[in-house]
Amino acid sequence: MSQPKTDRQAVHEELEAARATFHALTDHASPNDLDRPSAGTRWTNRQLLFHMLFGYLIVRTLLGLVRMFGRLPPGFGRTWSRVLNSATRPFHVVNYLGSVGGALVLRGPRLTATLDRVVASLHRKLDLETDDALRRGMAFPTGWDPYFRDHMSLLEVYHYGTQHFDHHRAQLTLNLR
Repeated sequence: MSQPKTDRQAVHEELEAARATFHALTDHASPNDLDRPSAGTRWTNRQLLFHMLFGYLIVRTLLGLVRMFGRLPPGFGRTWSRVLNSATRPFHVVNYLGSVGGALVLRGPRLTATLDRVVASLHRKLDLETDDALRRGMAFPTGWDPYFRDHMSLLEVYHYGTQHFDHHRAQLTLNLR
């Protein structure tokens, strides 16, 4: 059974919607807005915006892992997932500090230009995927992210980036004007 074409198109549409939202948020935010704390995280709005971009950067890496583990016997992916889950606590520390540091390096036009490049790359990659590849999947470390499921297909990994983006968008204390 093949994935409906609308699933692929829906991912393209959500990537573009996230890109437009990201631009609107960053274009209208003052330096004071960006330095304000976010809601429900230890990050500032600036750091959280970087983290939202980082989610899409992670998707690019995850795509390669799913392609590899999706071709191996399921036990390999489950073992890898268990190993990663055992490192959940240090992962969360690195995840937090990475966004604190990343927001110091990528800001302003460089931040939005990077998101544009990553989204364009995801569009290109998604267009090249076969239906069989989009169905292939692997086990994921569910302790790392609330949107990781025990097993995720390649198409679900493409969608994950926007789930992550939307989750954190709700935590920003920025308003579109």
